[in-house]
Amino acid sequence: MARKKGRDVSGWLIVDKPAGITSTAVVGKVRWAFDAKKAGHAGTLDPGATGVLAVALGEATKTVPYITDALKCYRFTMRFGAATNTDDAEGTVIASAVVRPSDGEIAAALPAFRGEIQQVPPQYSAVKVDGERAYDLARAGETMELAARPLWVESLEVIARPDADTLELEMVCGKGGYVRAIARDLGATLGCFGHVLTLRRVWSGPFDASEGLSMDEIECLARTPELEAHLLPLELGLTDLPELKATAEGAVRLRNGNPGAVVTAVEYGEPAWASFQGKAIAAGIYRSGELHPNRVFNI
Repeated sequence: MARKKGRDVSGWLIVDKPAGITSTAVVGKVRWAFDAKKAGHAGTLDPGATGVLAVALGEATKTVPYITDALKCYRFTMRFGAATNTDDAEGTVIASAVVRPSDGEIAAALPAFRGEIQQVPPQYSAVKVDGERAYDLARAGETMELAARPLWVESLEVIARPDADTLELEMVCGKGGYVRAIARDLGATLGCFGHVLTLRRVWSGPFDASEGLSMDEIECLARTPELEAHLLPLELGLTDLPELKATAEGAVRLRNGNPGAVVTAVEYGEPAWASFQGKAIAAGIYRSGELHPNRVFNI
């Protein structure tokens, strides 16, 4: 097998993604800028969306699932009066209405979108249907019956009502949420239709858009020590898990992928990660004084 080109570099880079570029393209640019062997991101943003895109390099890619599962905050502007086939402003209008909801009607509708809800993904989404992406089928003119999926919505609040046609909201939600589906369903509930006009991810787990680099900054600092200085430790991807201190012997066993002894404890069966001399060495499940690893960090 051919050896991957690039450097062994591990950590997280926070990017403030601009509109008009895919998440995959952002990852490619970051990987190039660090000349890294491996890179990935923790949660796709639509091309038209902006905000925090956390890019993992090297061993940090093994912590991506923990960030994907973390809460995320979105601020978005919703346009009343029209539904589109993509549920955002990029799509074609498929239904319209002249009525507009009052502030009171909006306030009364929002509680149904909080807590544990069931959400049908947009037709233009990455959900797989018989092995194919829904957005590919939608572009081919197919209409699909997508199954509803559970979503935890921690909060959904009105930020502003600039005019009768637009509403600004902030939502904090768990894994797998589609803001476009929230706008679509809220518009339907209010009887006026609706779609997303603008969308920004403010934070994702421990990563905040205000701390992110722009694409221009990444381009300017590429392959320099100044860019390296912005690289955050792998351990940030483990923020939502408890840390266990490994013994010296336990650290050796964990690094070899075997259960290893730890000197701190959590509930039996709880996910956790182990460190030794200040560095993450493995993540897994705690059982009776040992961490049973399912991920080992080679740093």
